[in-house]
Amino acid sequence: MALSREQIAMRVAQELKDGYYVNLGIGIPTLVANYVPAGMEVMLQSENGLLGMGQFPTEDELDADMINAGKQTVTAITGASIFDSAESFAMIRGGHVDLTVLGAFEVDINGNIASYMIPGKLIKGMGGAMDLVAGADNIIVTMTHASKHGESKLLPECTLPLTGKGCIKKVLTDLAFLEIKDSKFHLLERAPGVSVAEIVKLTAGELMVPEHVPEMQF
Repeated sequence: MALSREQIAMRVAQELKDGYYVNLGIGIPTLVANYVPAGMEVMLQSENGLLGMGQFPTEDELDADMINAGKQTVTAITGASIFDSAESFAMIRGGHVDLTVLGAFEVDINGNIASYMIPGKLIKGMGGAMDLVAGADNIIVTMTHASKHGESKLLPECTLPLTGKGCIKKVLTDLAFLEIKDSKFHLLERAPGVSVAEIVKLTAGELMVPEHVPEMQF
């Protein structure tokens, strides 16, 4: 079975480390805030100027003025700080974020990412994605492995306008966890119940498959 959005977020949360400063992009990445391991101190950053995001609010906690970059209402943990977007992007551009989690339309074997524009469709703008991929060394892309038409999103070469070049090293899809190196996708883990053959079939870029591919654990 393919992973749900929540399961993708749960698997990403396993990549967090104590003391990390983490930027969560719009979409699936925002769900990671709900799955920070108990006892771990992580400061989640939103590019609109909040450092120290907590879980999504309950009805009693909801504050319409407390939002993330995707305009979703959020909470703030003890020790959080609020500042303007110029300071937020100074943090991002200065390389002070330990992990960035982004969504994408396409990723290719050279670590290129296309995440902000599909020609002919409504375009809201690239947001802070270009700054995030340029200012971070540790990036995890979350996405579906294929489009709703069954076309692979893991490609030999991106076809959409690029957000960044040569900046992506890890991709977590609804089917698999992969690393990009030596101009190839390397299969690290597969979703529970998903076969290696299915992943191979839906990966257009060159894919290296080890003899044993473990299932993800939650």
